[in-house]
Amino acid sequence: MKNLNRVDELIQAVENSINNPKKISNDEELYVGVDLGTAYIVIVVLDKDKNPIACEMKFAQVVRDGLVVDFIGATNIVRELKSKIENKLKIELTKAAIAVPPGTGERDIKTHIYVVEGAGMEVVSVDDEPTAANAVLNIENGVVVDVGGGTTGLSIFENGKVIYTADEATGGTQLSLVVAGAYKIPFEDAEEKKKNVRNQEEIFHIVTPVIQKIASIIKNHIEGFNVENIYLVGGTCCLKNFEKIIEKETKITTIKPLNPFLVTPLGIAINCVDKKEN
Repeated sequence: MKNLNRVDELIQAVENSINNPKKISNDEELYVGVDLGTAYIVIVVLDKDKNPIACEMKFAQVVRDGLVVDFIGATNIVRELKSKIENKLKIELTKAAIAVPPGTGERDIKTHIYVVEGAGMEVVSVDDEPTAANAVLNIENGVVVDVGGGTTGLSIFENGKVIYTADEATGGTQLSLVVAGAYKIPFEDAEEKKKNVRNQEEIFHIVTPVIQKIASIIKNHIEGFNVENIYLVGGTCCLKNFEKIIEKETKITTIKPLNPFLVTPLGIAINCVDKKEN
């Protein structure tokens, strides 16, 4: 089982860069990751040494099940976040990497690319989301599961190589819908209730069946593979004790970083660096 202390330190650096962006020289080459999520759009910026220097995010409902459903809205949000970072760093962001759920079709990948290009950045690399997350985790053997707002995607790694990927449309949106129904509140209020740490113990039992479904998705896809560890990333996994249900249902050791939400956006930016270097 891999020690995630270094991962947690990196994510902490991303969190710190939200309110305290690092100053850099005007001619320094930057590496940018744009994560078009179902619940949030996130931009992470790294310096030439792959250290986090800036991050911006915004709640958005412009992507559904990994597909862009509001092109103009998505483009405007990416442009807004890009502008905020540029004003903080006093430097223009010109290139970026993106990631999509495993199995996303060519046409939908192009739509993601057009969103980022429409906001003024050239897209230099595209990965699937769990593979992007593994740029942070550096897992040699095991399965990386990215539970986002709309989908649960996974990549199985063997000796550092992806040998299998899958994606199914179950994620945080389903949890929020269950919370909204249970409390008879609007979806947006359910999202906020779900994210509030003080409410998590109370709602945990309400959303347990959805988490069990996510566990069954994982279990079905890893059947037949020699998977000894499950690594969880994605905003939905932030729910306290989420990993315990996955482990109980799959009977496989399950690990998650302190803040799984920012792992994939950071990995997207790191992969941007790697693709350009190779």
